[in-house]
Parts: sequence; structure tokens; C-alpha cells
Amino acid sequence: MSLPKITQLAGTGVYVPGDDVDTDRIIPARYMKCVTFDGLGEYAFYDERFDAGGNPKPHPINDPRYAGASILLAGRNFGCGSSREHAPQALYRHGIRAVLAESFAEIFFGNSITLGMPCLVMDGRDIRALAALIDEAPQTEINIDVANGQVNMADISFPAALPDHAKEALVNGRWDAIADLLEGLDDVNATAARLPYMASA
Repeated sequence: MSLPKITQLAGTGVYVPGDDVDTDRIIPARYMKCVTFDGLGEYAFYDERFDAGGNPKPHPINDPRYAGASILLAGRNFGCGSSREHAPQALYRHGIRAVLAESFAEIFFGNSITLGMPCLVMDGRDIRALAALIDEAPQTEINIDVANGQVNMADISFPAALPDHAKEALVNGRWDAIADLLEGLDDVNATAARLPYMASA
């Protein structure tokens, strides 16, 4: 099964400041009662974006200056807390296609990569410098070079790190483990047929 090779990404950005943004903040548990992930995007950061009556609260994602942003900037340990896969799914379905942060919770990182949503690590000073550029010119495009670990905006370049295994998966179009399994299904079946305990099942 052929998947897109994710080598470059471009879009506008939005900065959600703060460290230890956990998955319950990204997607409150009460919105996880779903059979599929469809529709989760509208609930991303819901309790931080809306009050009990559903009225918008001040939040970067609600700010019309950042409407349509597809690159999220964050602080340290983004996506910590429970391992719910719904958190990256909610961000992705909200339109986020990459996250730039000082560090990531491991399970959130892995779940994001399997969506084809790169999570790149940047120095905190660079995150804040990039956030300042976004604040000055919200509709200026950010370009992410996944293959070479660079983030570029307004002729300024910032280094951004991605573990080798994740980078290789993204740039080679092998970021979905289930797709890999389905692609090798004939080999799986052939191996299963040679196993005595499978043949007798």
C-alpha cells in the first residue's frame, strides 16, 4: 500500500504556550465516546476554547488571526498524561499537520507519526522566536523540511530534530504500521501456513 512520502510541509502556525499540555486538555474524555475518530476535530482543546455554555473563550486557536493554521507550536512534554490515541486524532482532524515543541510524550509522539503528522523538537528559544514571527505576521507561511530537520519562516531558519526511525518512516512513506502489514499480507499468510499450530487451527 503506497503512502505519501512526507518530506516537506507548509502552512501557517499557531502557538499554544505552556508546558505539560496533557491529552485530557487536547481532547476531554467525554468526547471519546465514539466509534470512529470522525468529528473529533471540533473538540480539540474544547474546555480551553469554550465555557460551559459553549461560548468561545480567549484561546490562540479561537483567534481569527490564526484561522486555518496547520502547524502547532508548543512547550515541553507536549501530549503527556494518558495514552489516548484520540488526542493526535483530534488535532489532525482539526487541521493540524505538524507539531513543533521542546519535547513530546513518547506515546503521543508515536501515535502522531502513525498519522503522518510529524512532531519535531526545537530549542525553547527558537520556539519563542518562531512564535514571535507568527504573532507579527500570522499568515506568513512556515516551511518544514522534514528530511533535513529545518523550519523556515520569513527567510529565517531554525533547526528541528526528529528521531531517525521516525524521519525514515515519514520520508519513505512507511509511517503507517497497519499499511505495512497489509502490504506484506501474502508473506504473513505464507509464514502462517508453515506453522504447525496455525495449520491445525
